[in-house]
Amino acid sequence: MAENIVIQSEEEQKLRKDLETKNDPESERLKRFLSLPDLSRATGSPLKEVVDRTLKVRSLEGFDIIQIPEIISTEILFDLFNMPPGHPARSKSDTYYVDENHVLRTHDTVFWYYYLNHPSIKEKIKRGETLRVICFGKVYRKDEIDRTHMNVFHQIGGLYLVPDAKMTVKPEDLKNVLTEVAENIFDKGTNFRFYDHNFPYTDPSFEMEAEVKGKWVEMLGSGMPKKSVLSNFGLTEYHGWAFGFGLERLAMMAMDLPDIRLLWSTDERVKSQLTLGTKFKEVSKFPPVIRDISFVVDKDFVPNDYFDVIRDIGGNLIEQVELLDKYENTEKFGVGKLSYTFRITYRSLERTLTNEEVNKLHAELENKTETDFKAEIRRV
Repeated sequence: MAENIVIQSEEEQKLRKDLETKNDPESERLKRFLSLPDLSRATGSPLKEVVDRTLKVRSLEGFDIIQIPEIISTEILFDLFNMPPGHPARSKSDTYYVDENHVLRTHDTVFWYYYLNHPSIKEKIKRGETLRVICFGKVYRKDEIDRTHMNVFHQIGGLYLVPDAKMTVKPEDLKNVLTEVAENIFDKGTNFRFYDHNFPYTDPSFEMEAEVKGKWVEMLGSGMPKKSVLSNFGLTEYHGWAFGFGLERLAMMAMDLPDIRLLWSTDERVKSQLTLGTKFKEVSKFPPVIRDISFVVDKDFVPNDYFDVIRDIGGNLIEQVELLDKYENTEKFGVGKLSYTFRITYRSLERTLTNEEVNKLHAELENKTETDFKAEIRRV
């Protein structure tokens, strides 16, 4: 019988409590992210609809469901999944650190650890039973700002493991399951294809693409769990398959949604259209307000950190941030300095922005750029 497992982490509860006592910009940012609703469990959200359709796939019947912590130790999240110190994924320019040893989860594959260490699952392993589990929820990653990316998003992952002596699971078995999942989410007749990829915890690994409007679009990652990774969890005589994908990507593809921010909209004109298979019709395209910002800063400037500050100030009014120019001129700016110019598109999904309010936001950004990054604003 399928289990519904919820992992309660005392470590996470303590870290959340400690966060509440802090009011520095990074702590305020983390608290805001953690307080956002989990759209994969929100009634009426197309992300929940993607999850529901995935769970109804015949090949995934009887799978356990596990819900895991959102604050996780670096040892579990990275070390156990073949991402040792120095791996790019561990960079503070890509990952949100709560402290030196704990981060907001960057991928949901970490559920393997919690599932395989759960007491009832350990008993199944002792008995040599087949293991099946699905996990979904929010993940967090520093990222660029545009209409298809947010730094808080949602993933779903699956894991299927069988004892080596019981049967042999092949890559074709995985591809058949994923094709079934894809056909349950997209229109019948949509074309899909697989190609070899590289992930640190599966081998062989595959990406799956869907053909949308004549273009092939990346849909999900998958593969056969590496024996070396499974052995990190004490599993030496099992093998199988695993997959993981971003819910936003699939939902936007299925609805032809032009802007990821629409998934969080409270506007009923928008919400009424957010159903898989319904092609989104623009409610009202409010005009953008464009502002450029140019500054000189030290070479160790990290754009992803800067994007966080832009999000802090502009919130849901920031549609896109585009790098227009980046160059070095020692004679003009000095040694170890770079000049950047970013174009920021301010646009509300629900109303027309005034120049006055955008100017106020942009002035605040200029001030924060100077104070937080020790930058020199170049006003032309």
